[in-house]
Amino acid sequence: MTAVLSAVVIDCADPAGLAGFYAKVTGWDITSSDADTAYLGKDGAIQLGFQRIADYRSPGWPDDAKHFHLDFTVKDPADTVGELLSLGAAKPEFQPGGEDWTVLTDPEGHPFCLVPEN
Repeated sequence: MTAVLSAVVIDCADPAGLAGFYAKVTGWDITSSDADTAYLGKDGAIQLGFQRIADYRSPGWPDDAKHFHLDFTVKDPADTVGELLSLGAAKPEFQPGGEDWTVLTDPEGHPFCLVPEN
């Protein structure tokens, strides 16, 4: 059997808002959106989706109960952190990656990492 991964869907309170944030992060286009879901994609790549969940509670950081995080490779992590903070991301105090990666959280509290290009 072979299965093709077509999307990663993230539970949230505000699908359109979170899709807008990640569209700015990735440069991807919002490919579909309604009151309960929104999807981003670019050039046939895997899609990133957002799904409204009633009474959604974001994961904490650091918290062993988190279920996933996204990694983004960037040329200049320090510069990118500043840009993402201006878009609504937050930088938690706890940073376990040293110079290897930087943990941020999106506007709904999902952690994601910035990894420098090699």
